Amino acid sequence: MEFTEITGPLSDPRAHGGDPSDAFHLVVPSIPGFGFSGPTRETGWEFRRVAAAFAELMRRLGYRRYGAQGGDWGSVISRELGRTHPDQTIGVHLNLLPGGAAAEEPDADRLATLSPGERERTLASWRRTQQWNRDSTGYADIQSTRPQTLAYGLTDSPVGQLAWITEKFKEWTDSRDRPEDAVDRDLLLTNVMLYWLTGTAGSSARIYYERAHADYWGTPPEPSAVPTALAVFPHENFVAVRHIAEQTDRIVQWSEFDRGGHFAAMEEPDLLVADIRTFFRKVRGTVSD
Repeated sequence: MEFTEITGPLSDPRAHGGDPSDAFHLVVPSIPGFGFSGPTRETGWEFRRVAAAFAELMRRLGYRRYGAQGGDWGSVISRELGRTHPDQTIGVHLNLLPGGAAAEEPDADRLATLSPGERERTLASWRRTQQWNRDSTGYADIQSTRPQTLAYGLTDSPVGQLAWITEKFKEWTDSRDRPEDAVDRDLLLTNVMLYWLTGTAGSSARIYYERAHADYWGTPPEPSAVPTALAVFPHENFVAVRHIAEQTDRIVQWSEFDRGGHFAAMEEPDLLVADIRTFFRKVRGTVSD
């Protein structure tokens, strides 16, 4: 559901006032455990396994080279797909970068080497991270430790499911007052309905548990050499900082916008589509198959 506003412009740009040469073949899978890819009935579906499954999906569909795009869990999975399958992935476009924000208090010596703008952004990133850790991790703590207990409540109550998801749209979007100020109400309700009708409250929450109990949990992101673009929206949960991002990722495009939040494909589809097109124009020439 998150991508319904951008699939048309990306797959058929001519019909939406764009250049036909920017058209994409789109494969938009749900993460195992989410929506129609669930509920899963076995453990172990952490993001590395999901990335491997998506790579196999693309192979079976006959795609030898492709690009990836994602936000939220899709950003983690897309980045991992590119990192582990660089020969197949021509580029990765993200609107959230794992490990791209200040995770600890910036060192004074390091700050002294930065430009004034980058220095202030790094400090702002650290303040946002502190605020997030203090006020906003409750949902993740529950899903990382007791997802099945939560599942009984959400699966039994449509109002509970609605509240659990709508809170995220209120807090994480660039909304003036209500979630529907940023995201169309029908689109939001349809998004919630998919979790409810498919009974995937528990299996979708479990990806947090699987990550928290994986042997790599707590370690820094492994470096990725695949060309990467980051679309930075001001109301994202974390403030991305370019010099931090470049420590682990090959950043070839960095775009900062003055509006939009965590659900960029639903909040600002036109901005996101334009940024995706710009990035893949740059890397499309590397495709030989």
